[in-house]
Amino acid sequence: MQDPLQPRQPQETRGRPGTPSLLRVLNDRAALDLLLRGEMLTRSQISEYTGVSKVTVSQMLARLEERGLVAVVGEQAGNRGPNAALYSVVPSSAYVAGLYMESDLVAAAVADVTGRRIADVSVNPSGADDPVDLVRGVVERACASAGVDVARLSALVIGSPGVVDPRTGDPRLAVNLPAWHEGALDALRGVLHKPVMIENDVNLAAMAERAAGAAAGADDFVLVWLGGGLGLATILGGQLHRGTAGAAGEIGYLPVHGAPQPSDITHPLRGGLQFLAGGAAVRALAASHGFPAPTAAQAVQAAVSAAAISGTQTAAASVFLDELAERVAVGVASVCVVLDPGLVVLGGEVGRAGGAALASRVAAGVARICPARPRVVPTGVPGEPVLRGAMLAAVEQARAALLASVADPSTAPARAQ
Repeated sequence: MQDPLQPRQPQETRGRPGTPSLLRVLNDRAALDLLLRGEMLTRSQISEYTGVSKVTVSQMLARLEERGLVAVVGEQAGNRGPNAALYSVVPSSAYVAGLYMESDLVAAAVADVTGRRIADVSVNPSGADDPVDLVRGVVERACASAGVDVARLSALVIGSPGVVDPRTGDPRLAVNLPAWHEGALDALRGVLHKPVMIENDVNLAAMAERAAGAAAGADDFVLVWLGGGLGLATILGGQLHRGTAGAAGEIGYLPVHGAPQPSDITHPLRGGLQFLAGGAAVRALAASHGFPAPTAAQAVQAAVSAAAISGTQTAAASVFLDELAERVAVGVASVCVVLDPGLVVLGGEVGRAGGAALASRVAAGVARICPARPRVVPTGVPGEPVLRGAMLAAVEQARAALLASVADPSTAPARAQ
């Protein structure tokens, strides 16, 4: 299966180099690939972009139209002669689903191959002990809301906290989701009869950040996730680094001065950076400065608001944010002194709540304790970044499957009868 977090690799084609059938496949795929990028194009534009004649483009589009992959969606007025037909990919040629799993929430969405969402659902798992049944139920509910049969899904990507084994794709260590187990991936593929991928949630958030967030277009950056738990995604040279065991980025376990060393990997709250900067630690620190709140994000948001105005709490808010930034800076500096990424994005609910006020303080703290001088910014992804990343990954898989189906029609996604 193509890794959606890495650049798309050329698909194998049937036939021998230079044969007419192979040339048709390559031409058809080139046209479809252009249209899958979301633009409406005329035959002349496709001819210009692909370098083939308009006559050949007409033949390419005719074949793709016959297979229900592209269609005429309008006209482009010209200076002379009749208006040119505008072609676009058929949105219903493929559907995908994405999920975000947490201990108290399962969020799901369904989109067509253009990436347009057509349904969103949220479910409280309520202590469900079988993740396979839970996921199947949520997928079925999301598809019913979208009016799309589950059988028409081309891909399903699930964002999950914890370690995902890069060899098997199975969750290996998810402290917040103890019901996840090895073998869950095969079980999901078996009950859904669809391609399913489980990916670390912070890695997916980084994908969303790179697509349309604070790291848009960046080839080198790290996303530091600040929430109930801590996480890290590393993008270097445009490539995601997962590590041999899939544990790259589990910075909650990072041994730091001032915190007990982690002694049990199933309970990271007892030591490491999580002990200093995890959600529980942030709430306790906020309360000690006069900002008690049900969640760490709410406490940080209250402090940011207080620090921005003149009042009795302004000084206390600034001290709290300074101390929080010092703790976060320890973890960020530990990453930067090894990777020197240049850009650090603070994500998660705490990173979002802290905004520029926290990011600027973390940047100053990092500069004091390590030679790296990264630019530190808050997340620029609105809404649910993990679910957004899951949808991006699923759409990329669906598009790759459509391109592969041009060479082998038997691999085409299921279509409505």
